[in-house]
Amino acid sequence: MLFYPSKNPVELRVIHLNKNQEQRREDLMEATQGKAALKQFKKTLAKKAKQALKTKSKNKKKPSDSTQQVFVLDFDGDIKATAVKNLREEISTLISTANKGDEVVVRLESGGGLVHSYGLAAAQLARLKDAGLRLTVCVDKVAASGGYMMACVADNIVAAPFAIIGSIGVVSQLPNFHKWLKNHDVDYEMFTAGDYKRTVTVFGENDDEDRAKYQEELEQTHELFKHFVNRYRGMLDVDKVATGEHWYGEDALHLNLVDKLQTSDSYLLERMKNNEVYALHSRQKPTIAEKLGLSQAAEATLSMAIDKLPDALARFDFNSRLNILK
Repeated sequence: MLFYPSKNPVELRVIHLNKNQEQRREDLMEATQGKAALKQFKKTLAKKAKQALKTKSKNKKKPSDSTQQVFVLDFDGDIKATAVKNLREEISTLISTANKGDEVVVRLESGGGLVHSYGLAAAQLARLKDAGLRLTVCVDKVAASGGYMMACVADNIVAAPFAIIGSIGVVSQLPNFHKWLKNHDVDYEMFTAGDYKRTVTVFGENDDEDRAKYQEELEQTHELFKHFVNRYRGMLDVDKVATGEHWYGEDALHLNLVDKLQTSDSYLLERMKNNEVYALHSRQKPTIAEKLGLSQAAEATLSMAIDKLPDALARFDFNSRLNILK
Protein backbone atom coordinates (compact mmCIF):
# COMPACT_ATOMS: atom_id res chain seq x y z
CA MET A 1 0.00 0.00 0.00
CA LEU A 2 1.11 3.50 -0.79
CA PHE A 3 1.56 4.85 2.74
CA TYR A 4 2.27 1.58 4.53
CA PRO A 5 5.53 -0.37 4.67
CA SER A 6 5.45 -3.69 2.86
CA LYS A 7 7.76 -6.66 3.03
CA ASN A 8 7.07 -7.39 -0.63
CA PRO A 9 6.84 -4.09 -2.55
CA VAL A 10 4.36 -3.76 -5.40
CA GLU A 11 5.71 -3.49 -8.93
CA LEU A 12 3.72 -1.87 -11.73
CA ARG A 13 3.72 -3.02 -15.33
CA VAL A 14 2.42 -0.74 -18.10
CA ILE A 15 1.38 -2.16 -21.49
CA HIS A 16 0.77 0.08 -24.50
CA LEU A 17 -2.24 -1.67 -26.03
CA ASN A 18 -2.04 0.26 -29.32
CA LYS A 19 1.46 -1.07 -29.99
CA ASN A 20 0.48 -4.56 -28.92
CA GLN A 21 -2.47 -4.58 -31.29
CA GLU A 22 -0.38 -3.18 -34.14
CA GLN A 23 2.29 -5.85 -33.60
CA ARG A 24 -0.29 -8.64 -33.67
CA ARG A 25 -1.82 -7.25 -36.83
CA GLU A 26 1.58 -7.10 -38.49
CA ASP A 27 2.41 -10.66 -37.45
CA LEU A 28 -0.87 -11.94 -38.88
CA MET A 29 -0.46 -9.98 -42.10
CA GLU A 30 3.08 -11.26 -42.61
CA ALA A 31 1.95 -14.84 -42.03
CA THR A 32 -1.06 -14.65 -44.35
CA GLN A 33 -0.12 -12.10 -47.06
CA GLY A 34 3.66 -12.04 -47.07
CA LYS A 35 6.37 -9.45 -46.40
CA ALA A 36 5.53 -7.31 -49.44
CA ALA A 37 2.00 -6.66 -48.20
CA LEU A 38 3.35 -5.93 -44.74
CA LYS A 39 5.80 -3.38 -46.13
CA GLN A 40 3.02 -1.60 -48.01
CA PHE A 41 0.85 -1.66 -44.92
CA LYS A 42 3.59 -0.01 -42.83
CA LYS A 43 3.96 2.74 -45.45
CA THR A 44 0.24 3.45 -45.27
CA LEU A 45 0.39 3.60 -41.48
CA ALA A 46 3.35 6.01 -41.62
CA LYS A 47 1.39 8.37 -43.91
CA LYS A 48 -1.62 8.30 -41.61
CA ALA A 49 0.57 8.98 -38.59
CA LYS A 50 2.17 11.95 -40.38
CA GLN A 51 -1.22 13.42 -41.26
CA ALA A 52 -2.46 12.90 -37.70
CA LEU A 53 0.60 14.72 -36.35
CA LYS A 54 -0.09 17.71 -38.63
CA THR A 55 -3.73 17.82 -37.54
CA LYS A 56 -2.70 17.59 -33.91
CA SER A 57 -0.27 20.50 -34.22
CA LYS A 58 -3.00 22.66 -35.81
CA ASN A 59 -5.47 21.94 -33.02
CA LYS A 60 -3.07 22.45 -30.13
CA LYS A 61 -5.11 25.31 -28.73
CA LYS A 62 -8.24 23.18 -28.41
CA PRO A 63 -7.49 19.84 -26.79
CA SER A 64 -10.18 17.39 -27.86
CA ASP A 65 -11.22 13.90 -26.87
CA SER A 66 -8.79 12.52 -29.45
CA THR A 67 -5.80 13.81 -27.46
CA GLN A 68 -6.86 12.15 -24.23
CA GLN A 69 -5.26 9.03 -22.86
CA VAL A 70 -7.15 5.94 -21.75
CA PHE A 71 -5.91 3.77 -18.88
CA VAL A 72 -7.19 0.25 -18.29
CA LEU A 73 -7.37 -1.42 -14.87
CA ASP A 74 -8.59 -4.92 -13.99
CA PHE A 75 -10.52 -5.95 -10.91
CA ASP A 76 -11.36 -9.63 -10.41
CA GLY A 77 -13.15 -9.69 -7.07
CA ASP A 78 -13.50 -12.47 -4.52
CA ILE A 79 -15.60 -12.47 -1.36
CA LYS A 80 -13.00 -10.38 0.53
CA ALA A 81 -12.24 -8.06 -2.42
CA THR A 82 -8.54 -8.81 -1.98
CA ALA A 83 -7.79 -7.29 -5.40
CA VAL A 84 -8.34 -3.84 -3.85
CA LYS A 85 -4.80 -4.08 -2.49
CA ASN A 86 -3.39 -3.68 -5.99
CA LEU A 87 -6.25 -1.48 -7.24
CA ARG A 88 -5.52 1.25 -4.70
CA GLU A 89 -1.86 1.32 -5.80
CA GLU A 90 -2.81 1.66 -9.46
CA ILE A 91 -5.35 4.39 -8.71
CA SER A 92 -2.88 6.36 -6.59
CA THR A 93 -0.37 6.20 -9.45
CA LEU A 94 -2.96 7.37 -11.99
CA ILE A 95 -4.15 10.27 -9.87
CA SER A 96 -0.60 11.57 -9.59
CA THR A 97 0.25 11.22 -13.29
CA ALA A 98 -2.88 11.36 -15.49
CA ASN A 99 -4.33 14.60 -16.81
CA LYS A 100 -7.80 15.84 -15.98
CA GLY A 101 -10.26 14.55 -18.55
CA ASP A 102 -8.32 11.35 -19.21
CA GLU A 103 -10.40 8.20 -19.08
CA VAL A 104 -9.95 5.21 -16.80
CA VAL A 105 -11.58 1.96 -17.88
CA VAL A 106 -12.04 -0.68 -15.18
CA ARG A 107 -12.75 -4.21 -16.38
CA LEU A 108 -14.78 -5.41 -13.42
CA GLU A 109 -15.77 -8.96 -12.52
CA SER A 110 -17.29 -9.64 -9.12
CA GLY A 111 -20.27 -11.34 -7.56
CA GLY A 112 -19.90 -9.34 -4.35
CA GLY A 113 -18.76 -10.17 -0.85
CA LEU A 114 -18.09 -8.45 2.48
CA VAL A 115 -19.75 -5.06 2.86
CA HIS A 116 -16.75 -3.22 4.30
CA SER A 117 -14.35 -4.70 1.72
CA TYR A 118 -16.45 -3.67 -1.27
CA GLY A 119 -17.23 -0.34 0.35
CA LEU A 120 -13.49 0.34 0.33
CA ALA A 121 -13.17 -0.83 -3.29
CA ALA A 122 -16.00 1.48 -4.39
CA ALA A 123 -14.42 4.38 -2.47
CA GLN A 124 -11.17 3.79 -4.37
CA LEU A 125 -13.02 4.20 -7.70
CA ALA A 126 -14.66 7.38 -6.38
CA ARG A 127 -11.15 8.83 -5.91
CA LEU A 128 -10.71 8.78 -9.69
CA LYS A 129 -13.80 10.93 -10.24
CA ASP A 130 -12.78 13.30 -7.45
CA ALA A 131 -9.47 13.78 -9.28
CA GLY A 132 -11.27 14.87 -12.47
CA LEU A 133 -10.82 11.63 -14.42
CA ARG A 134 -13.64 10.03 -16.41
CA LEU A 135 -14.50 6.56 -15.19
CA THR A 136 -15.94 3.75 -17.32
CA VAL A 137 -16.68 0.30 -15.93
CA CYS A 138 -16.90 -2.66 -18.33
CA VAL A 139 -18.63 -5.83 -17.17
CA ASP A 140 -18.28 -8.94 -19.31
CA LYS A 141 -19.62 -11.56 -16.89
CA VAL A 142 -20.90 -10.34 -13.54
CA ALA A 143 -21.16 -7.21 -11.39
CA ALA A 144 -23.58 -8.14 -8.64
CA SER A 145 -24.09 -6.97 -5.06
CA GLY A 146 -20.73 -5.50 -3.99
CA GLY A 147 -19.62 -5.69 -7.62
CA TYR A 148 -22.47 -3.39 -8.63
CA MET A 149 -21.66 -1.13 -5.68
CA MET A 150 -18.34 -0.55 -7.41
CA ALA A 151 -19.81 -0.28 -10.92
CA CYS A 152 -22.43 2.34 -10.02
CA VAL A 153 -19.68 4.85 -9.20
CA ALA A 154 -18.73 5.06 -12.90
CA ASP A 155 -19.79 7.79 -15.32
CA ASN A 156 -20.52 5.07 -17.85
CA ILE A 157 -21.33 1.38 -17.29
CA VAL A 158 -20.80 -0.91 -20.28
CA ALA A 159 -22.06 -4.49 -19.98
CA ALA A 160 -22.03 -7.54 -22.23
CA PRO A 161 -25.51 -8.71 -23.35
CA PHE A 162 -25.56 -11.65 -20.93
CA ALA A 163 -23.62 -10.10 -18.06
CA ILE A 164 -25.28 -10.50 -14.65
CA ILE A 165 -26.05 -7.10 -13.15
CA GLY A 166 -27.70 -5.91 -9.93
CA SER A 167 -28.40 -7.97 -6.81
CA ILE A 168 -28.72 -4.81 -4.71
CA GLY A 169 -29.35 -6.48 -1.40
CA VAL A 170 -27.73 -7.90 1.73
CA VAL A 171 -27.55 -11.54 2.79
CA SER A 172 -26.19 -13.24 5.87
CA GLN A 173 -26.47 -16.84 7.01
CA LEU A 174 -24.85 -18.97 9.68
CA PRO A 175 -25.41 -22.39 11.26
CA ASN A 176 -26.32 -22.86 14.89
CA PHE A 177 -24.94 -25.81 16.87
CA HIS A 178 -26.67 -25.08 20.18
CA LYS A 179 -29.01 -28.11 20.07
CA TRP A 180 -26.20 -30.41 18.98
CA LEU A 181 -23.97 -29.25 21.83
CA LYS A 182 -26.83 -29.63 24.29
CA ASN A 183 -27.51 -33.18 23.12
CA HIS A 184 -23.84 -34.01 23.74
CA ASP A 185 -23.82 -32.35 27.19
CA VAL A 186 -21.48 -29.56 26.10
CA ASP A 187 -22.02 -26.20 27.76
CA TYR A 188 -21.20 -23.00 25.88
CA GLU A 189 -20.67 -19.76 27.75
CA MET A 190 -20.21 -16.27 26.32
CA PHE A 191 -19.59 -13.05 28.23
CA THR A 192 -20.31 -9.60 26.79
CA ALA A 193 -20.54 -6.00 27.97
CA GLY A 194 -23.20 -4.06 26.10
CA ASP A 195 -26.71 -5.21 25.22
CA TYR A 196 -25.95 -5.81 21.56
CA LYS A 197 -22.26 -6.64 21.58
CA ARG A 198 -23.29 -10.04 20.24
CA THR A 199 -26.70 -10.81 18.71
CA VAL A 200 -26.98 -14.16 16.92
CA THR A 201 -24.26 -16.71 17.61
CA VAL A 202 -23.09 -20.01 16.16
CA PHE A 203 -22.86 -21.96 19.42
CA GLY A 204 -25.19 -20.13 21.79
CA GLU A 205 -28.99 -20.12 21.96
CA ASN A 206 -30.57 -17.38 19.81
CA ASP A 207 -33.87 -15.84 20.89
CA ASP A 208 -36.36 -13.66 18.97
CA GLU A 209 -34.82 -10.44 20.26
CA ASP A 210 -31.38 -11.46 18.95
CA ARG A 211 -32.82 -12.31 15.53
CA ALA A 212 -34.81 -9.09 15.36
CA LYS A 213 -31.73 -7.00 16.16
CA TYR A 214 -29.65 -8.85 13.56
CA GLN A 215 -32.38 -8.33 10.95
CA GLU A 216 -32.45 -4.64 11.85
CA GLU A 217 -28.71 -4.41 11.18
CA LEU A 218 -29.16 -6.04 7.77
CA GLU A 219 -31.95 -3.61 6.89
CA GLN A 220 -29.77 -0.69 7.92
CA THR A 221 -26.94 -1.95 5.70
CA HIS A 222 -29.40 -2.34 2.82
CA GLU A 223 -30.56 1.27 3.23
CA LEU A 224 -26.94 2.46 3.11
CA PHE A 225 -26.41 0.40 -0.05
CA LYS A 226 -29.50 1.93 -1.69
CA HIS A 227 -28.42 5.44 -0.70
CA PHE A 228 -24.97 4.85 -2.19
CA VAL A 229 -26.39 3.62 -5.50
CA ASN A 230 -28.86 6.52 -5.68
CA ARG A 231 -26.04 9.00 -5.05
CA TYR A 232 -24.11 7.96 -8.15
CA ARG A 233 -26.99 6.86 -10.42
CA GLY A 234 -29.74 9.38 -9.85
CA MET A 235 -31.67 8.27 -12.95
CA LEU A 236 -32.19 4.82 -11.42
CA ASP A 237 -35.42 3.83 -9.68
CA VAL A 238 -33.64 2.37 -6.67
CA ASP A 239 -36.72 1.03 -4.89
CA LYS A 240 -37.65 -0.92 -8.01
CA VAL A 241 -34.27 -2.64 -8.41
CA ALA A 242 -33.07 -2.90 -4.79
CA THR A 243 -34.90 -6.18 -4.22
CA GLY A 244 -31.85 -8.45 -4.29
CA GLU A 245 -32.72 -9.60 -7.83
CA HIS A 246 -30.23 -9.70 -10.67
CA TRP A 247 -30.79 -9.07 -14.38
CA TYR A 248 -28.98 -9.89 -17.60
CA GLY A 249 -27.46 -7.12 -19.68
CA GLU A 250 -30.40 -6.26 -21.95
CA ASP A 251 -32.92 -6.13 -19.10
CA ALA A 252 -30.42 -4.18 -17.00
CA LEU A 253 -30.20 -1.59 -19.80
CA HIS A 254 -33.99 -1.08 -19.75
CA LEU A 255 -33.85 -0.59 -15.97
CA ASN A 256 -30.99 1.98 -16.28
CA LEU A 257 -28.64 -0.26 -14.33
CA VAL A 258 -26.17 0.04 -17.24
CA ASP A 259 -25.67 2.60 -20.01
CA LYS A 260 -24.60 0.49 -22.97
CA LEU A 261 -24.45 -3.10 -24.20
CA GLN A 262 -20.98 -3.94 -25.46
CA THR A 263 -18.06 -6.19 -24.55
CA SER A 264 -14.95 -4.67 -23.02
CA ASP A 265 -12.88 -5.80 -26.02
CA SER A 266 -15.12 -3.97 -28.47
CA TYR A 267 -15.16 -0.84 -26.32
CA LEU A 268 -11.38 -0.71 -26.00
CA LEU A 269 -10.87 -1.25 -29.74
CA GLU A 270 -13.11 1.76 -30.36
CA ARG A 271 -11.10 3.88 -27.94
CA MET A 272 -7.84 2.76 -29.55
CA LYS A 273 -8.83 4.29 -32.90
CA ASN A 274 -8.28 7.87 -31.69
CA ASN A 275 -6.59 7.51 -28.31
CA GLU A 276 -3.49 6.03 -26.74
CA VAL A 277 -4.59 3.19 -24.48
CA TYR A 278 -2.44 1.81 -21.65
CA ALA A 279 -3.14 -1.20 -19.42
CA LEU A 280 -1.79 -1.14 -15.87
CA HIS A 281 -1.04 -4.33 -13.96
CA SER A 282 0.45 -4.41 -10.48
CA ARG A 283 1.59 -7.37 -8.41
CA GLN A 284 3.58 -8.16 -5.32
CA LYS A 285 7.25 -8.30 -6.21
CA PRO A 286 8.30 -11.97 -5.97
CA THR A 287 10.78 -12.93 -3.29
CA ILE A 288 14.04 -14.75 -4.07
CA ALA A 289 12.46 -18.02 -2.92
CA GLU A 290 9.52 -17.49 -5.30
CA LYS A 291 11.87 -16.68 -8.16
CA LEU A 292 13.77 -19.91 -7.56
CA GLY A 293 10.56 -21.89 -7.24
CA LEU A 294 11.31 -22.86 -3.65
CA SER A 295 8.01 -21.54 -2.27
CA GLN A 296 6.02 -23.61 -4.78
CA ALA A 297 8.03 -26.69 -3.87
CA ALA A 298 7.47 -26.09 -0.15
CA GLU A 299 3.75 -25.55 -0.74
CA ALA A 300 3.53 -28.79 -2.74
CA THR A 301 5.38 -30.69 0.02
CA LEU A 302 3.08 -29.27 2.70
CA SER A 303 -0.01 -30.11 0.67
CA MET A 304 1.23 -33.67 0.18
CA ALA A 305 1.92 -34.02 3.91
CA ILE A 306 -1.58 -32.79 4.78
CA ASP A 307 -3.12 -35.25 2.34
CA LYS A 308 -1.21 -38.14 3.92
CA LEU A 309 -1.85 -37.04 7.52
CA PRO A 310 -5.22 -38.87 8.02
CA ASP A 311 -3.74 -42.18 6.83
CA ALA A 312 -0.69 -41.74 9.04
CA LEU A 313 -2.86 -41.01 12.08
CA ALA A 314 -5.05 -44.04 11.34
CA ARG A 315 -1.98 -46.29 11.10
CA PHE A 316 -0.60 -44.81 14.31
CA ASP A 317 -3.88 -45.50 16.14
CA PHE A 318 -4.02 -49.09 14.80
CA ASN A 319 -0.41 -49.81 15.80
CA SER A 320 -0.98 -48.32 19.25
CA ARG A 321 -3.84 -50.70 19.85
CA LEU A 322 -1.62 -53.62 18.88
CA ASN A 323 1.01 -52.35 21.33
CA ILE A 324 3.57 -52.29 18.55
CA LEU A 325 4.58 -48.71 19.24
CA LYS A 326 6.22 -48.13 22.63
